[in-house]
Amino acid sequence: MDFELNEDQRAFAETARQFALERLSPMAAEWDEKHIFPRDVLKEAGELGFLSLYTPEEQGGLALSRLDSSIIFEQLAMGCTSTTAFMTIHNMVTWMIASFATDEAKAEYCPQLITGDWLGSYCLTEPNAGSDAASLTTSAKKVKDQYILNGAKTFISGAGETDVLVVMARSVNNDQGGNKKAEHKSGAKGISAFIVPADAAGITYGRKEPKMGWNSQPTRSITFDNVAIPARNLLGQEGEGFTFAMKGLDGGRINIATCSVGTAQQALNQATQYMNERKQFGKSLAQFQGLQFKLADMATELIAARQLVRYAASKLDRQDPEATAYCAMAKRFATDTGFTVCDQALQLYGGYGYIKEYPLERYFRDVRVHQILEGTNEIMRLIIARRLLAEGTEIL
Repeated sequence: MDFELNEDQRAFAETARQFALERLSPMAAEWDEKHIFPRDVLKEAGELGFLSLYTPEEQGGLALSRLDSSIIFEQLAMGCTSTTAFMTIHNMVTWMIASFATDEAKAEYCPQLITGDWLGSYCLTEPNAGSDAASLTTSAKKVKDQYILNGAKTFISGAGETDVLVVMARSVNNDQGGNKKAEHKSGAKGISAFIVPADAAGITYGRKEPKMGWNSQPTRSITFDNVAIPARNLLGQEGEGFTFAMKGLDGGRINIATCSVGTAQQALNQATQYMNERKQFGKSLAQFQGLQFKLADMATELIAARQLVRYAASKLDRQDPEATAYCAMAKRFATDTGFTVCDQALQLYGGYGYIKEYPLERYFRDVRVHQILEGTNEIMRLIIARRLLAEGTEIL
């Protein structure tokens, strides 16, 4: 097992590092303070392939592995956590459409999504269906050559600014005449996935949520009131949506874990530099053994998190039967570790870490939500434990 990056991976990482240094890091604080969604910079990211990293090559994507994509996202997150996190969401949207849409829909949407001319949002969570995603109630009823969507989604990243929505909705059986009413198909098998133009008639957006972090991307609720879309905008077959969503979430968990690792690495880098420069009691902070121990623990846990994330990504690339459990482990460990490392880096800065002149408080705010989204870390523990307790399961 080779843990070193190959030549291509080093080249990917260097390209992403340069983009983060030149286009993300200089503006990250302003985007955060003014709540700016940087469409122009996202367009530049698209031109470099960062918005279609694992999208199939036949649809215009780079067709990279999830491991290669993780290496790139880590470098980007060192420049701006929030903007990189949106890129990961857009990548998931583009990949789902390129992988599961009809040929007609692929031709309509993929070229624009890959370049960043159009941006995408992923719509799964509902006001009463968060961790229990299979209980969602947004409905989709087929009427002739259209689907009619009704319902609501919440906590949707990019909502109100993006151009394309991938929406999970519950299929509805058509009226059969007489007294029989249309019925929702129950459970996970009743969920289908749809491409929905973000400006379709009947869509309304809620307020821009004031958030603790992730301020360079808007978060809004979305309401669907008899929204009509062509039947060709169905992804796959009816009832396959939940399967697609779970496949997307496995990769999404790797992506958000990676964002935590990249942000924590940047926090560690800056804390290390600060310890060498800051002096108290006649010597630099780097000379205090207690602080050296803290730094050593931060580095050790961060490297462990990185390796677990990359290992899980390789499991996903190989379609290992236990990939879902490994993605859950990586997400749980890396997002907890990322938050802890950012917290400790802020502590090493003392009072300076708490003020906005320095980026530590932004790192701290931005990584906190990673322990919640893409499945809370409590849900990650459930996924892991259930696999361990299942008969015949061997996770080594």
